[in-house]
Amino acid sequence: MPGALGFPDQGSATAEGKKLTIGRLYPPMSMIKQTTPTMLRTSVLGFIAGVLPGAGASLGSFISYSFEKRLVDKDKTFGTGDPRGVAAPEAGNNAAAGGALVPMLALGVPGSGTTAVLLAVLLSLNITPGPLLFTQNPDVVWGLIAALFIANFMLLALNIPMVGLFTRVLLVPPRILMPIVAMVSFVGIYGISGSTFDLLVMIAFGVAGWVLRKLDVPLVPIILGTLLGNAMENNLRRAITIDNGNWWTLIDSPLTIILWSIAIIGFILPLVIGRRVKAKMRRDEEGALQD
Repeated sequence: MPGALGFPDQGSATAEGKKLTIGRLYPPMSMIKQTTPTMLRTSVLGFIAGVLPGAGASLGSFISYSFEKRLVDKDKTFGTGDPRGVAAPEAGNNAAAGGALVPMLALGVPGSGTTAVLLAVLLSLNITPGPLLFTQNPDVVWGLIAALFIANFMLLALNIPMVGLFTRVLLVPPRILMPIVAMVSFVGIYGISGSTFDLLVMIAFGVAGWVLRKLDVPLVPIILGTLLGNAMENNLRRAITIDNGNWWTLIDSPLTIILWSIAIIGFILPLVIGRRVKAKMRRDEEGALQD
């Protein structure tokens, strides 16, 4: 029986009593030629989505898939094994990861959870991301770019021969995998600080993250507020002190009004567009399940 996307089978694995087949690991040249235009187009879209703060890789994947489906899916083959339907969201997702570094390095505004963690590391090293980062710490910027460039080749060299192993790791039931992950986290935190208080803090943040995920609250704004909240309070206090306690100093110039307007629009617009995007994604998923 042919494997996924028409690849011949190379092995099988079992999970929950079901036999899952793992197909060929290396795509044929004909498939690479077929999907190359798709990957190029959707990489551009994914990068643009990644540059938008707070958009995330999910939006890049959704936009890439929707755009490519309207452009090339004339015969309604997406969702029936067409490799372009897989390449489009994956290319958009990967490109969004790189695009999220642009606002983080240039403005100090992380565009994803990963860049938020990276921002925290830079701040802990007394390196403040922003426009001056490229002139004051060029070694950090170019070192990061070089590391990402090398990491892509390393991932390519590691992922292709080990994809079969990775798929089998995904078959491990969560009741077995999650305790192992939790134990590794406990050992790592305690090994760094040797403090039981840090373990309690980790548990508290884990519970809070679980509750927020159940409530569909995005974690990136919370991480961003935790990282930048102290700096915002210090600058607010400094501005009020300079103007002798006059709060109107926050809106007493055209530039501040423009910045406040951009901030308010940037806060409201994702709420409106996000609902429409999620509703459309839900309808597309329901339509794909019905097909």
